[in-house]
Amino acid sequence: MNLLTGEFRNSLDEKGRLSLPARLRGELPGSQFVLTQGVDKCLWLFPPEQWTALSTKLMESTSLFQARSRLVQRRILAPAQEVEVDKLGRIPVPQSLREWAGLTKECVILGITKYIEIWDADEYRKYWDENESEFRAAAEELGELTL
Repeated sequence: MNLLTGEFRNSLDEKGRLSLPARLRGELPGSQFVLTQGVDKCLWLFPPEQWTALSTKLMESTSLFQARSRLVQRRILAPAQEVEVDKLGRIPVPQSLREWAGLTKECVILGITKYIEIWDADEYRKYWDENESEFRAAAEELGELTL
C-alpha cells in the first residue's frame, strides 16, 4: 500500500453512501475496510491490516480493569464496523456513525498516510477555526525537524 494523502470533498447520497475519491481507492488494498469513530469529531477508515495492528496495540496497552482504558476501548473499538467498497467506489456509512460524526451531506475526506478521516464539511471548518493557533504552536515546536 502506498501512502494515502490528499484532501477531497464528496457528498453522502440519500442512502448514506460516500464515494471514495479514485486517487485514494487506487492506493487502498482490496475492498473491505473498518470504519469507526475517530478521536476528533470524524470517522476513521482503516484497511484491515492497519485496523488489526491498531486494535491489537490498543488492547495490549489497555486494561479491562481501568476505567480510562475501557473508555478508549468503547470509543474506538466498540463502534467499529466492516464496510465494503461497491462497484461504484462507495462505502456505506452506518447511521450510528453518521450521527456521531454529524455527517449531513458534504463531507471532507482526508488521506492520513495509513488511514482515512471522514468529516462533515462544516465540522471540519469549525475544527480548523478552533484549532488554527494550536496548529501554529505545534508546527513551531517542530521547528528543529530537518528533512
